[in-house]
Amino acid sequence: MDTTLQDPLVGRLLDGRYRVDARIAVGGMATVYRAVDTRLDRVLALKVMHPQLAADAVFVERFIREAKSVARLAHPNVVGVFDQGAEGAYVYLAMEYVPGCTLRDVLRERGALAPRAALDILEPVLAALGAAHRAGFVHRDMKPENVLIGDDGRVKVADFGLVRAVGSATATTGSVLGTVSYLAPEQIEHGTADTRADVYACGVVLYEMLTGAKPHAGDTPAQVLYRHLNTDVPAPSAAVPGL
Repeated sequence: MDTTLQDPLVGRLLDGRYRVDARIAVGGMATVYRAVDTRLDRVLALKVMHPQLAADAVFVERFIREAKSVARLAHPNVVGVFDQGAEGAYVYLAMEYVPGCTLRDVLRERGALAPRAALDILEPVLAALGAAHRAGFVHRDMKPENVLIGDDGRVKVADFGLVRAVGSATATTGSVLGTVSYLAPEQIEHGTADTRADVYACGVVLYEMLTGAKPHAGDTPAQVLYRHLNTDVPAPSAAVPGL
């Protein structure tokens, strides 16, 4: 956990309501902080968009619209959205705080998981996506970084709606290499995604949980994209005999 005092938001009261206590993650689109809602005395997570995105009026309008929609998506395996707002250059989401780690953290620490452990994680992820799909949402960016595993064992999916709001902005961020590994071929070829793209991404996540590696690797995003389009996914048993 990064609690550096050099971060200008740490220690501030954002928007007259949210006391920012610590920085807990930095991603390609936003920085996430642990904060306290001083009105409700509730610990939550604040996702604050990076300045280059917050300065884009079209993005901010789309982001607000998506945030309002996602806030209506109530499911035990979906990270809840409580509020959305802005103060100066800071555009933020107030979200449910899930103390624990991400699936990416688990994979870095443990490598391949036993099949039962992998399915125990995948099942609630699919439940969350099923509820979202029935409500008309497509995640578009399913990957281990967006799967949160709480200290109490609960599994929750984060960042519904954020990718749609950002759109092509991900092409300019450092998160591209991580994201392209989970893109369905139609997302690569046509830039479109429906519910099947989320299912495809979950298949890649399951493959990675079972083998400890992504099905298609590469030194650049372009290499990974090419292999997604032109190379069959190898059988997991080729990497882990007996699966």
